[in-house]
Amino acid sequence: MTSRQRIVLLSAISAAALIVVIVFGTLAYLRSQTALTAPSSVAVIPVTEFAGDRIEFRNTAAGADYGKVASVPLDDASGIRSLSSQLCDRVYSTSTLTMCLTTDAGILTTWTALQIDDTGAHAQSWSLPGVPSRTRISANSHLVAETSFVTGISYAGVGFATETIIATSSGESYGNIENFTLLVDGEQVTAADRNIWGVTFADDDRHFYATAASAGSTWLVYGDLVDKTLTSVRGNAECPSLSPDRSRVAFKKNIGTLNSPDWRIAVLDLTTMAETVLAEERSVDDQVEWLDDATVLYGLPRPDVVGDSDVWSLPADGSGAPLLFIPHAWSPSVVRP
Repeated sequence: MTSRQRIVLLSAISAAALIVVIVFGTLAYLRSQTALTAPSSVAVIPVTEFAGDRIEFRNTAAGADYGKVASVPLDDASGIRSLSSQLCDRVYSTSTLTMCLTTDAGILTTWTALQIDDTGAHAQSWSLPGVPSRTRISANSHLVAETSFVTGISYAGVGFATETIIATSSGESYGNIENFTLLVDGEQVTAADRNIWGVTFADDDRHFYATAASAGSTWLVYGDLVDKTLTSVRGNAECPSLSPDRSRVAFKKNIGTLNSPDWRIAVLDLTTMAETVLAEERSVDDQVEWLDDATVLYGLPRPDVVGDSDVWSLPADGSGAPLLFIPHAWSPSVVRP
């Protein structure tokens, strides 16, 4: 074979290989677009208002309704979901108010906190400094809290910073609670790396629990909106959630390392300070919700589908095993009018 013939042959082989790459690349792209726009795998009913005892959450089923706020009856979590037109990254609702943290992925991505009343109207809104993370509303709907990332996109490892705002639903803000006095074992922590996130409210419009972090350590802290203080309760506790009877706090504790966290759900009895680790062996990076005084709910991403997740239930006394509660769902809140 002459040099010219070898060159022609190699050129032909290269062209064929390029065609194969293009074809398979195109097919892969089309498959990805089909997955993103596929019809929802759950039945939905469009509504303008939710009603009755229910669980509200973020719909994560693939399709045009991805990211919208959804609802299922409290006594039929596996039933047909009602679906609003509101898109949220993180959502939490009471019978009269919804907090919705959103992303506007335009030329310049922005983030917003929305307060939505029980008619679906936007009561008020404010901009967020970064990616939405957590939100909660007090039981009487008087106080709201939201956390967003100023830098970073997760609580895993180092190098993230948060901003957590508490405000009244009428618009009075207590500002960034990172500026409150942080007391750990009686000593004030003033380090620049301190972060506060994951608020859960008591019933007196004054006190709350949250997570405080500094120098690689985390604490469950008890907050006071009047004295503007955060006082440590115990270490290695993140994203607390008060039980309906206010006797216990559920939280996630890290049994891994700072750079490779492995979070387990635990429940702390506030009277005896006894801790119970629950029967979930997967790492849970979420702020749990209480279904009732005996059961907690939490979200877990699906390992095989980016952007999809499920809500699971688990007994709060350490017994039993995790049960799939709502498929294709995230950020649940239990609403009892």
